[in-house]
Amino acid sequence: MFKEYEQYDGLGLAQLVKSGEVHPRELMEAAIKKAETLNPHLNVIVHTFYDRARQQADGDLPDGPFKGVPFLLKDLMDNYKGEPICMGSRGIRYIPDEHSELVNRYVKAGVVPFGKTNTPELGLTITTEPKSHGPSHNPWKKGTSTGGSSGGSAAAVAAGIVPMASGSDGGGSIRFPSACCGVFGMKPSRGLNPMGPEQGDAWDGAVAAHIITRSVRDSAAMLDQTAGPEIGAPYRVSRDTNSYLEASRQAPSPLRIAFSRKPFVETNVHPESIDGLEKTARLLESLGHHVEEADPDVDRNRLWRDYITSVSAHVAATAVTVRADLGKGAVSRMEPSTLSMAMIGRSLTACDLVLARMGWHLAQLAMGRFLTGYDVFLTPTLVCPPLPHGSVNPSAIEEMSMSLSSRVPIGRFLMKSGLIKQFSKKTLCRMGFTVLGNITGLPSVSIPLHWTKDGLPLGMLFTGRMCEESTLFRLASQLEKERPWADRVPSLDGF
Repeated sequence: MFKEYEQYDGLGLAQLVKSGEVHPRELMEAAIKKAETLNPHLNVIVHTFYDRARQQADGDLPDGPFKGVPFLLKDLMDNYKGEPICMGSRGIRYIPDEHSELVNRYVKAGVVPFGKTNTPELGLTITTEPKSHGPSHNPWKKGTSTGGSSGGSAAAVAAGIVPMASGSDGGGSIRFPSACCGVFGMKPSRGLNPMGPEQGDAWDGAVAAHIITRSVRDSAAMLDQTAGPEIGAPYRVSRDTNSYLEASRQAPSPLRIAFSRKPFVETNVHPESIDGLEKTARLLESLGHHVEEADPDVDRNRLWRDYITSVSAHVAATAVTVRADLGKGAVSRMEPSTLSMAMIGRSLTACDLVLARMGWHLAQLAMGRFLTGYDVFLTPTLVCPPLPHGSVNPSAIEEMSMSLSSRVPIGRFLMKSGLIKQFSKKTLCRMGFTVLGNITGLPSVSIPLHWTKDGLPLGMLFTGRMCEESTLFRLASQLEKERPWADRVPSLDGF
């Protein structure tokens, strides 16, 4: 057994394989042992295929930069041929007959998947507490949310089960759990990583997929392997002609950095988030960057309405697809909050959706203009520290109300009356900083630079110009060297 397994990041483990010091099977056995030891307490892995992974580790692996590195896939968009995908739902289960294109690229990079990670139903909320598999526990404190929707992946990385795992982000779902669990999470630019072949994009382009890691260089090296066009994609973006990994090895030139305390959804920001923001701004100044407080001219009241309109429409379409493919019973087993969103989507008109997309463009334009004066935009990732389980999900009474209302098409009334804002406040307000990156499609990364007085992680969020991931990787690596987080590991006391 390779006892030093969790001391290395993905590239470090791959180097040991390349030099012949360790065999991929040894790495896989170490990962499986960690999973079997920790997962009964953390509940971050919902499906495993150990024997298949062992056979692959013993066989001829692609000669990529991560050859032989154990890997976990989020159980939402990452189709893995022959293994079930449930999307965090009690009603959904199917066996894909091919890999997703992004999974193909992960595998070609040399990783060896051995399981699927926990996620909320359809990735619709920012905590990982689905009724299908139960809550995932934050390795830093039992009974505390991992964030969502890539909460299982982020917690598995933080706990040392794997050095990296896949994620996807439609409202903060890579960055939010990365911040909650004290790891590194990059949401790349819209269209930079593939989404096919099962879809061209998701949620009108709000969703982007990439990995969650402990080190900056692992994230950069994997993006080198995955970024680029695919057949049938609606976007063809310009990836950096140079290596992202090479960029991560370079010190950034002095940057113009704007920071803001003001979230993009009406909510209060916890003093710990402000404290982390101010300390980060001072750190950046000490490193030679020009830092000033400034706010982009984004219509915050319109932003949340346009976002809910678009996402609800997509949830309604997903429910229709699930019913056609898996039957009425599959839809009836969905969670009340999901059915409620589907009802809202069915109630809205095509005109409502087009108007919402027009609003998205206004936000994109505002941020594009704002970033002509700045290289990077800094905010906290979280509006407050990670919350106890049960803080975000609806109460039993709220679920009963959602179940009843989901049968009546009153979504437009709820939107116009403002009741939707009240009903969705538990989730929406906590996405106050992250959701802007999804609406605009800009690259955005959560870096674990702040821990609360109670010892919980709370990330800082950096957003860059479209397709300028290299700038973010340079800055992140500089901060990683200045305020390293690899030596901060959860004790897992109380588990």
